Amino acid sequence: MSAVREGLPEGRYGRSADDRADRTLKIVGAALGALLLAVTGWFGWYYVVDSRISAELIKFDVVGDSEVQVHLEIRKDADAHGVCTLRSRSEDGAEVGRKDVTVDEAGARVDKVYSIRTTARATSAELIGCTAR
Repeated sequence: MSAVREGLPEGRYGRSADDRADRTLKIVGAALGALLLAVTGWFGWYYVVDSRISAELIKFDVVGDSEVQVHLEIRKDADAHGVCTLRSRSEDGAEVGRKDVTVDEAGARVDKVYSIRTTARATSAELIGCTAR
């Protein structure tokens, strides 16, 4: 004897619970995606456009076991002042020197060499970042 299985007529009783859940998940996902895009855009705009001071490490020179000279090119608004943080590391990656340099010079571009005193021989120097005051 074969069993006949009868189902409900399609489209007669509205959406199933799975369809409603799928639609809710799509709406929540789209809202969260839009929010993430907006936050990312805002941070990007703030970082690129609203930053009043930025710098680039042109080169560094290890002068001896206790000093590194760092050549920085700083771009800023003409009336902006700020602080740039420099760091020096040894061969094993340990930090051997750190210096905050104040940028108070007039003009939109400052090209200057700074000295970092180190506790051991350095093999690298890096610009950590600049902050406007």
